[in-house]
Amino acid sequence: MGSSKNQRILVVDDDPDIQELLKYNLKKEGYDVKTVSDGIKAVEVAKNFIPDLILLDIMMPVQDGVETCRQIRELPEMNGTYIIFLTARSEEYSEVAAFDIGADDYITKPIKPRALMSRIAAMFRRGTEKKKDISSIAAGELIIDKTSYTVTYQGKQITLPKKEFELLYFLAQNPNQVFSRDDLLKNIWGTDVYVLARTVDVHIRKVREKIGDGFIKTVKGVGYKFEEN
Repeated sequence: MGSSKNQRILVVDDDPDIQELLKYNLKKEGYDVKTVSDGIKAVEVAKNFIPDLILLDIMMPVQDGVETCRQIRELPEMNGTYIIFLTARSEEYSEVAAFDIGADDYITKPIKPRALMSRIAAMFRRGTEKKKDISSIAAGELIIDKTSYTVTYQGKQITLPKKEFELLYFLAQNPNQVFSRDDLLKNIWGTDVYVLARTVDVHIRKVREKIGDGFIKTVKGVGYKFEEN
């Protein structure tokens, strides 16, 4: 992802006033912006627009944001797309559900445009810095390719949502090193994003469901580590 002049952002919200507010501020920062008002339309537009980032409401007619996020995370061409939930829902279970389904950030309304622009810029900046990492890691029959955001295990390609991939990649880059939940939150989600510690456990569980329990080990009372089989 390069400068804001070629970064594409899709705004998904059924409130036209919020659409206009976000579109105005994002365009002012130089982003290419499209807006839609429901989840089904969002998936259709995303397939052609291939946004670098999606700002997604939860409570929408036709199809809610959680289901929309799930469908988008199943599209291989959007493995590198960030998804930020912008919602009036402040309950903890809604936040956990959002991260469980593959969200990168969760921000409650009312929207503070300047703070939001800063968080978006920080997210893109972290993505650019991570591209400097080595492109491929092999551990036995597991191959993690950062260039294409793909994982191959026992000859079969597995699609992981962005944060699950980054979590696996980070641990695999540092084999046999134990990381606490706070370490992983800092390195994967960053210090400028508030995420529940439980989110790490959810993502670890989902990665294990796809590649088995053999690679990521739990160190009781400390955290997690990656072991080569």
